Amino acid sequence: MHDHAIQCVHDPLLVALSYVVSVLGSFTALQLAVSIPAARTAGQRWQSVLGSAAALGVGAIWAMHFIAMLACKMDMPVTYDMPLTILSAIIGFAAVAVGLAIVGIGQFNMGKLVLAGILTGLGVAGMHYTGMAAMRMPAEIQYDGTLVIASVAIAIVASCVALWLAFNLRGWAQMLGSALVMGVAVCGMHYTGMAAAKFVPVDASAAATGTLGGAYLGMGIFAVATILLSVTLVVTMLRRQKRADITI
Repeated sequence: MHDHAIQCVHDPLLVALSYVVSVLGSFTALQLAVSIPAARTAGQRWQSVLGSAAALGVGAIWAMHFIAMLACKMDMPVTYDMPLTILSAIIGFAAVAVGLAIVGIGQFNMGKLVLAGILTGLGVAGMHYTGMAAMRMPAEIQYDGTLVIASVAIAIVASCVALWLAFNLRGWAQMLGSALVMGVAVCGMHYTGMAAAKFVPVDASAAATGTLGGAYLGMGIFAVATILLSVTLVVTMLRRQKRADITI
């Protein structure tokens, strides 16, 4: 057992791309969330909740998290366990869906917002640390408890802000500004969580055994997430325009 930690050096390009995808996902989620209180039927409301949760939970938060994980370059091979990585994405989606459902169904109030923010924040933190547990490498992760608590607190505050914005914003400029801020919050939670982790080498036989890895995985996830979010955004805007034309 070695007592020195392996340093994580972040790839600036992937760090930048992780922020871009978090902003695009946040903006798309805000556009979709507009339809939640406006929904005429329970089916339409749930469709909007799940669509917005996918854009924010998977597109903005999970994709940002995984791209930023891949941005962390260390002097050892690192791969990722596929089932745990998929589970982390499901946790991110479910956490945001629960928050949107609590706040979006019935009358909006601060009590519901705080409850939803806490549950969503804990879910987002759970997504992050599940994703960390998926790392396969000849090292063990030791956590700084204070920074872990700080990362969870950031996740809860960011979730409260995101849910408030989702139900109180109208207009492109407001949504874009909010998406830029939400991107900073999502990244802030992730990099605080990463700062809490220390990678201590262990016996080399505990090698990278995961099935996810490769030099271009981060770029690939960015490309797929960007395409899916962009298509979702365009379809949402066209549908809203069509509805506006019909009402006119």
